Order: sequence, then C-alpha cells, then structure tokens
Amino acid sequence: MNEWVIERLGHRGDGIAAGPVFAQRCLPGERITGRLEGDRIEDVRILEPSPHRVSPPCRHFKSCGGCSVQHADEAFVAEWKLGIVRTALEAHRLETEYRPVHSSPARSRRRAVFSGRRTKKDVLVGFHGRASDVVIDVPGCELVEPALLATRPALAEMTRLGGSRKGELSFTVTLSAEGPDIAVSGGKPLDLDLRIALAGLVESHGMSRLSWGDEVVGLRAAPRVDFDGIAVVPPPGAFLQATRDGEAALRKAVTEAVGSAGHIVDLFAGCGTFTLPLARQAELHAVEGEKALTDALISGWRNASGLKKVSAETRDLFRRPLLPDELRKFDGAIIDPPRAGALAQVEQIATSGIDNIAAVSCNPVTFARDASLLVAAGFRLDWVQVVDQFRWSTHVELAACFSRSHIGG
Repeated sequence: MNEWVIERLGHRGDGIAAGPVFAQRCLPGERITGRLEGDRIEDVRILEPSPHRVSPPCRHFKSCGGCSVQHADEAFVAEWKLGIVRTALEAHRLETEYRPVHSSPARSRRRAVFSGRRTKKDVLVGFHGRASDVVIDVPGCELVEPALLATRPALAEMTRLGGSRKGELSFTVTLSAEGPDIAVSGGKPLDLDLRIALAGLVESHGMSRLSWGDEVVGLRAAPRVDFDGIAVVPPPGAFLQATRDGEAALRKAVTEAVGSAGHIVDLFAGCGTFTLPLARQAELHAVEGEKALTDALISGWRNASGLKKVSAETRDLFRRPLLPDELRKFDGAIIDPPRAGALAQVEQIATSGIDNIAAVSCNPVTFARDASLLVAAGFRLDWVQVVDQFRWSTHVELAACFSRSHIGG
C-alpha cells in the first residue's frame, strides 16, 4: 500500500494528492493509504483525519451518488464552495466583496428527480449509485423534504405499470400546495389500460397532477407554487429553485441588486420566480424561451393583486438576445441563465444604458466569463453571495450585483 497526503478538494468533491491522483471522500490535510489504479486511489484507509471530518448524517452516503461531501463539516463546505467561485473570478482578474454563504437546511429540497427501474423480481426507486447507473433506494434521505420521500410508493407503482426491463423511468417530483406534481419520462407508450391505471394512482396517492411524457394523464387539482405569496401553476416538470429557503435568499439578493429601478427586464425569467415578487415595486418585462413558462407567469400575474404592470415575451435569448435599442426602456436587469451562461445577451447589455444588474448563476465558470465582459464595459462587480441550495453536493449557485454610473447615456 502506498501513502499520500491530500492537498486539496477538487470541484467534483474528490480529494487530490500529488500526481495528481484522486481519492473519494477524503479531505485536505488527511494522510491516507490505498491502492493506485490509474489516477484513482482505491481501498482508502485514513491514517490522519482532517479536523473538518464528520460522520455523514445520511446512512446512504457511501452508496448513493446524490451527495459528495457529507463527510465534511458545514463551515468547510461553505468555504470550499466560496473558493470555487473566487478561483473562477480570479482567473479573469476580478475582485469583489464575498458575502457569507447562505446554506439551505437539511431535508429542505422541494423538487428532486428520482429514477425507477424494473428488476427480475421487483422494482427499484431512488437515486443513482455513486458513479453508477444502479438505482439505490433512499428511504432515509437527509436531502429532500419528507413529503418527497413519501411519494416513493407511488413511483414504485408507476414503475411496475409503465416501466420496462430495458429502460429507466425518470420522475421529476415537485411539492405543491395541492400535493406532489409528478412528471414522468422514459415510460412505455400510453394505451387505454395504462391511462386508466395511472389516473387511479393520482387519486389514491393524493397527487395534484401526473404527466406521462408530454401528456397530462391525471389532474386532481392544479399544482400551485408560491413565489413570495403569489401563486403560479407551472407546466409539468418546469424548473423551480430547489428549496424554498434558497429561493427566498436569492430573491432577497436580486431585490437588493436591482435597487430602485422602476422598469426591469427579467431575462431567462422562467415562470416568474423573481418577476412576480419584484412587480410589487417596479414594472417588469419577462423574457423566457418556453411559451408554457411565460403563459404560467402571466396567468399568475393576472390572478394576483397589488402588482404593477408585467409583460412577457417568448424568445430564445441565445439566438436572439435583446438588443440595446430594445433594452433602452429599462433601468435594471435580472439575468438567470442556464449553465452555459448568457454571453450573447451580456454582450448586448454591456453596450446598453442599463446600470443595475442582478445576476443569478449555477455555473461559476460561465458567470466569471460573462462578468469579465461586463466589468470591461464599465460595470463594477459590487458583491457575490453563494446560495447553497444543493447541500452536500458539488453544485454551486450564486447571486451577484453589478452597477455602473453610465457614461454618455
């Protein structure tokens, strides 16, 4: 057996020793032994543990691939995630104020994607195993809200009814005020018998809505989600912030970043996470690539009270970003793009008259790339805050504030 000292934690959560070589579930400063296979250390034995090492709170940690860093204390994980953001920004020579990390509590995920697979004797429902396509049952998961775990029997029934031995079902489960909203992909084609059986599960398991592929097969009650007191019915499988706690933290950051702007454009607006609450203080124009999302947003606005004017536009911002002439009517912007970032749209904002930007990102690397373009155009990156909704994972999410005193406007 060889011996190593772990030097740092990689962005995928592996401990990294000189070489580099990688070891799962190890922390910086730990002295370990193990067997080297390629660039990975197997059969790890820890000789000197880190002071940040803790007992994983979930009994599934060793087998389940859902979490990566349950063996580290909360302070270490927060600093590690902040370090990922700092490293990404420093690569572009960007400096800013780093606010304290906001971490969502355990058992707070309101939305998760489970997998279902038929076996020779039964079915399995849960998450994928670590670096594996094997499905691991997770009855004691410490990540999701208990009401999400309570859907497992219904997911198992659906796997028996509509799964095949050759494929895998994917269940996007979102908690709503009316019960779980479940969107299924990868199942057998619908026939009359399957439709009837699935519709029966909606009632017997108290679901709000069940979608199979592109079709709603059962609707007991329209599934509402709450954006700071404003009800919206999202389309099946729609993206939502993972935790209510994290959504509130991001909303607070976004509200601060746009400041007193009276006319705001919300880019990659989804179904209104930020648009609708901000409409209490400003007029907003929401732009989103999927019509079902903009329809849900406008419906939520029409059914709410006390909001200022909201308009919405369905538009692919990667291929057709808003141009400076279109942006001239706004004095603030919110931008919350997918992992690829929003380079094409940021290029247009950089030459517009907008002076305040609230940015939300789930990818520090593309955020840093886009931020460098804004800073080169005269914006200040005033502050960054990591909002950790994906507790114990390698996922990093952040909010940021950009501002400038516009020259030549």
